[in-house]
Amino acid sequence: MGTENAFGPVLRSTRMAQGMSLGELGRRTHYSKGYLSKVEMGLRAPSDTLARQCDTALGADGGLIALVRRSAPPVVDRALTDDDEGRWVLEMAKDGSMWFQPMGRRQAMALGATSLLVLRAESAPPPDRSGQAAAVTAFDLMFTQLRALGQQASPNLVLPTCVTQTHSLSRIAEQSSGATRTAAFTLASRYAEYTGWMAQESGQDKAALWWTDRAVRLAAEGGDEELAAYSKVRRALITLYAGDALSTIELARQAQRHPAAGARVRGLAAQREAQGHALAGSPTECLRALDRARELLAMVDAPTGKPVLGSSTLRDPVGLSTAWCLHDLGRSAESAAMFDRELRDVPPTARRFQTRWRARQALAHATSRDLDEACAVATGLLDDMATVDSATVRTDLVLLARTLSRWMTYGPVRDLYPVLTAAMRPTSHAHT
Repeated sequence: MGTENAFGPVLRSTRMAQGMSLGELGRRTHYSKGYLSKVEMGLRAPSDTLARQCDTALGADGGLIALVRRSAPPVVDRALTDDDEGRWVLEMAKDGSMWFQPMGRRQAMALGATSLLVLRAESAPPPDRSGQAAAVTAFDLMFTQLRALGQQASPNLVLPTCVTQTHSLSRIAEQSSGATRTAAFTLASRYAEYTGWMAQESGQDKAALWWTDRAVRLAAEGGDEELAAYSKVRRALITLYAGDALSTIELARQAQRHPAAGARVRGLAAQREAQGHALAGSPTECLRALDRARELLAMVDAPTGKPVLGSSTLRDPVGLSTAWCLHDLGRSAESAAMFDRELRDVPPTARRFQTRWRARQALAHATSRDLDEACAVATGLLDDMATVDSATVRTDLVLLARTLSRWMTYGPVRDLYPVLTAAMRPTSHAHT
């Protein structure tokens, strides 16, 4: 018997062992008695949400969650050769969307005599050393502005600048020496890492992985090995959204074991490990990882002068990660209350950050059947969603719509649903 087919009998035996009626289980999980009966008899397939709610209600310590946990296919990126390096094509569609993708020499030759605009940095004479140092300083200032823009605009608008700035900094680094070379390679690596994040936000996971690897190579050229550790944290976020709990945990643990990882990176990795454990339905391991994350992030020294790895919107991001984990562990009411508290400190200018976490906040309220608050939070984030156009947020909006669809006869849900489903469609077409 497959694990999914085993769920119904195991749910029934666990419930009966505790002397809990179907009606009481329905009251605690917000599912009807009739629906739960069909699940127990194998007439309805259990959803992840139902499994998490039942696991919490029956104190199964992740046993019921594990029965419906599905293995997600690994995210595999196209093997890019050195021939792809530095050769990119910017494509622009009639609807205003645009995207970059790498192009090898053979692909370029196959295009034939088409009208391509080629910018050759190789033909430009290298600037003098003082000019190189000044350029790196200017790019450093622009990076802060670019990240601010990324909080306010669609990733498809930010990506072209990310790509070109990374390429330009790489050229400066190659033509420089000493401290300027180190600073240029380090800053180029941060640009590349942020390009990977914007690629993921635009729904381009393969490109996100490629740019993350590119960031690691650039950082190594500048003598910064810590980004190699942080790249595992970034990859773990991709596997987390793909629903692959085991890969998320393993990647996060690799980051924590990396010899070059400082306290901040290990703390961020511990947070990601906790999210993986929550997805896998392991509350003890999850809470243990969250405690470790708090301890590590509390050890972080004063700013080093390098761009901060990871989000810098909140000084203590563990509270929001805890709220996320509580929801995945089936403790949605606790999760919603923590989201309500933690999100009060998020600055209004951080629109992408706000939208990402408020989608989870709405989902937690919906799962705990606080429908009015779920609809209010969702309504408030939809305008920002249209602006930031986040693929990761759309993943949570799909879950929110699926959860709310159980109460389509309720007025606020019925009114919100068409607008919510429209927001689940990307405003521009992302390609890899």
